[in-house]
Amino acid sequence: MSQLRRLLVLGAGGHGKAVAEAALLSGEWQQVVFLDDRWPELRVVCGVPVVGGLSHLAEHAGATDGAIAAVGNNGLRRAWQEKIAASGISLVSVVHPRACVSPSASIGAGSAIMSLAVVGTEARLGQGVIINAGAVVDHDATLDDYAHLGVGVCLAGGVAVGEAAWLQAGCSAGYGVVIEPGLVIKPGQALIAKD
Repeated sequence: MSQLRRLLVLGAGGHGKAVAEAALLSGEWQQVVFLDDRWPELRVVCGVPVVGGLSHLAEHAGATDGAIAAVGNNGLRRAWQEKIAASGISLVSVVHPRACVSPSASIGAGSAIMSLAVVGTEARLGQGVIINAGAVVDHDATLDDYAHLGVGVCLAGGVAVGEAAWLQAGCSAGYGVVIEPGLVIKPGQALIAKD
């Protein structure tokens, strides 16, 4: 029988709930707990216990097998990942079991790949990347650290997304498009490569 594994999820908001659910469904984690600064008023979210605020991170280092920063805000996710690293807890990625990820893709630590997302051949994801539900990252695309794809975003082959860029729901980027670091693309925007 395998050892029970416990995941610490920082943030019990909408993205945190989705990450916790994906972790449990994946079978890689048998127990999930949240840290959220709304504690102690907030004690349980979707049946998952909230065991403290973010200031309690170090207290849980010995009782957890990994942690992930589960917040959509790119800057906050980076700061929380740095706290995880400083605490000595392993920074882990979570992949929903109904996502399709190529075995040749590389996924950086602390990334979250949600339900029905597709990560194609030779795609490269940095740390702390979010690929939301139904998003497509085609072959040879690159997402730098803390990039964030909203629900239903479609990236064609060879797209390069800069660090901490955020493509909101329904965006699309054609072959070879380069998205600058920190750029925020409004919902539904279509981006094409410049000639």
